[in-house]
Amino acid sequence: MALKSKSVEKRHKQSEVRRLRNKAAKSSARTCAKKFVAAVHAKDEALAKAKLQELCKELDTARGKGILTRNAVSRKKSRMMKLYNVSFAAAK
Repeated sequence: MALKSKSVEKRHKQSEVRRLRNKAAKSSARTCAKKFVAAVHAKDEALAKAKLQELCKELDTARGKGILTRNAVSRKKSRMMKLYNVSFAAAK
Protein backbone atom coordinates (compact mmCIF):
# COMPACT_ATOMS: atom_id res chain seq x y z
CA MET A 1 0.00 0.00 0.00
CA ALA A 2 1.52 3.29 -1.05
CA LEU A 3 0.94 6.05 1.44
CA LYS A 4 0.39 9.63 0.32
CA SER A 5 3.53 11.33 1.61
CA LYS A 6 6.78 10.84 3.47
CA SER A 7 5.38 12.45 6.59
CA VAL A 8 2.46 10.03 6.59
CA GLU A 9 4.83 7.08 6.22
CA LYS A 10 7.01 8.33 9.06
CA ARG A 11 4.02 8.95 11.31
CA HIS A 12 2.74 5.46 10.55
CA LYS A 13 6.10 3.88 11.46
CA GLN A 14 6.28 5.90 14.67
CA SER A 15 2.78 4.91 15.73
CA GLU A 16 3.55 1.25 15.04
CA VAL A 17 6.68 1.37 17.22
CA ARG A 18 4.71 3.06 20.01
CA ARG A 19 1.87 0.56 19.69
CA LEU A 20 4.25 -2.37 20.13
CA ARG A 21 6.00 -0.71 23.08
CA ASN A 22 2.67 0.02 24.77
CA LYS A 23 1.49 -3.53 24.10
CA ALA A 24 4.63 -4.93 25.76
CA ALA A 25 4.18 -2.75 28.86
CA LYS A 26 0.51 -3.72 29.23
CA SER A 27 1.33 -7.38 28.73
CA SER A 28 4.04 -7.21 31.39
CA ALA A 29 1.61 -5.64 33.86
CA ARG A 30 -1.02 -8.30 33.14
CA THR A 31 1.55 -11.07 33.62
CA CYS A 32 2.54 -9.60 37.00
CA ALA A 33 -1.14 -9.45 37.99
CA LYS A 34 -1.66 -13.12 37.07
CA LYS A 35 1.41 -14.17 39.07
CA PHE A 36 0.17 -12.18 42.05
CA VAL A 37 -3.31 -13.72 41.91
CA ALA A 38 -1.76 -17.19 41.60
CA ALA A 39 0.37 -16.55 44.69
CA VAL A 40 -2.69 -15.38 46.64
CA HIS A 41 -4.66 -18.48 45.64
CA ALA A 42 -1.69 -20.63 46.65
CA LYS A 43 -1.88 -18.98 50.12
CA ASP A 44 1.80 -17.95 49.92
CA GLU A 45 1.85 -14.62 51.75
CA ALA A 46 5.56 -13.85 51.28
CA LEU A 47 5.44 -14.51 47.52
CA ALA A 48 2.17 -12.60 47.19
CA LYS A 49 3.68 -9.57 48.93
CA ALA A 50 6.69 -9.62 46.60
CA LYS A 51 4.46 -10.01 43.53
CA LEU A 52 2.21 -7.17 44.72
CA GLN A 53 5.21 -4.85 44.99
CA GLU A 54 6.38 -5.92 41.54
CA LEU A 55 2.90 -5.34 40.12
CA CYS A 56 2.67 -1.86 41.65
CA LYS A 57 6.04 -0.99 40.14
CA GLU A 58 4.95 -2.20 36.69
CA LEU A 59 1.70 -0.21 36.89
CA ASP A 60 3.49 2.93 38.06
CA THR A 61 5.99 2.59 35.22
CA ALA A 62 3.19 2.24 32.67
CA ARG A 63 1.51 5.30 34.20
CA GLY A 64 4.72 7.30 34.01
CA LYS A 65 5.08 6.50 30.32
CA GLY A 66 1.47 7.51 29.66
CA ILE A 67 0.38 4.01 28.67
CA LEU A 68 -2.23 3.67 31.41
CA THR A 69 -4.31 6.45 32.93
CA ARG A 70 -3.99 7.53 36.54
CA ASN A 71 -7.44 6.26 37.46
CA ALA A 72 -6.88 2.89 35.81
CA VAL A 73 -3.64 2.37 37.72
CA SER A 74 -5.24 3.45 41.00
CA ARG A 75 -8.18 1.11 40.44
CA LYS A 76 -5.99 -1.89 39.62
CA LYS A 77 -3.66 -1.29 42.58
CA SER A 78 -6.62 -0.81 44.92
CA ARG A 79 -8.26 -4.06 43.84
CA MET A 80 -5.05 -6.05 44.17
CA MET A 81 -4.27 -4.62 47.61
CA LYS A 82 -7.82 -5.36 48.70
CA LEU A 83 -7.43 -8.96 47.51
CA TYR A 84 -4.17 -9.25 49.43
CA ASN A 85 -5.62 -7.76 52.62
CA VAL A 86 -8.79 -9.88 52.54
CA SER A 87 -6.85 -13.05 51.80
CA PHE A 88 -4.26 -12.71 54.52
CA ALA A 89 -6.14 -10.75 57.23
CA ALA A 90 -7.35 -13.94 58.94
CA ALA A 91 -3.78 -15.25 59.15
CA LYS A 92 -2.73 -12.38 61.42
